[in-house]
Amino acid sequence: MLFSTFLESVVKIKHLPLLGEDSHAKMSPPYRLDLAEKMNKKSKTARKAGVMALFYPKPNNETYLVLILRKTYKGVHSAQVGFPGGKYEDADENDLQETAIRETEEEIGVSRTQFEVIKTMSPIYIPPSNFMVHPYIGISEENLIFSKQDEEVEAIIEVKLTDFLSDANSVTATVPTSFNVEVDVPAFKLNDHIVWGATAMMLGEVKDLLKQVL
Repeated sequence: MLFSTFLESVVKIKHLPLLGEDSHAKMSPPYRLDLAEKMNKKSKTARKAGVMALFYPKPNNETYLVLILRKTYKGVHSAQVGFPGGKYEDADENDLQETAIRETEEEIGVSRTQFEVIKTMSPIYIPPSNFMVHPYIGISEENLIFSKQDEEVEAIIEVKLTDFLSDANSVTATVPTSFNVEVDVPAFKLNDHIVWGATAMMLGEVKDLLKQVL
């Protein structure tokens, strides 16, 4: 999709109600429903994080979304695809949008002066890491040159908007979980990467909202 067309329509998203669990449920791993009561209790004291779904144009005027591949490490999100973002720090002064902006600057080397946050999305609780994640949608009107934070980011993934919105890239994948079992989960296949779990659930809400305005 041409970015000029995208930019004209995406502003309407500001006024749409959030879809929350209705969208999240479509991309939710099956075992998440069994944990609902336990999650509700733990989420009240969970650590906080902010992430950014950032859209921007390439030089050919096509619209893209940036994701990251996390480093391989001893942790529950090792080598997974996610949004740029990270945990809340005291300097963020109780502002999770500031967390998302700061972490986006750090992880992919984009200045906050290069994009605007246009929508606060539904927060989502991640049981394995005990984080309540607050996602935001950001828009840049310029072609972005990324510089990854080598300590945190293995690779930057630039996804064409039309590929993200295509139902052909909504798949079922077999993945390992933190419970040491493999399960079949709904996922997105983007640039040959399987995106599942909380990131897929957040992407599901972004996709559902965008389809209302594009």
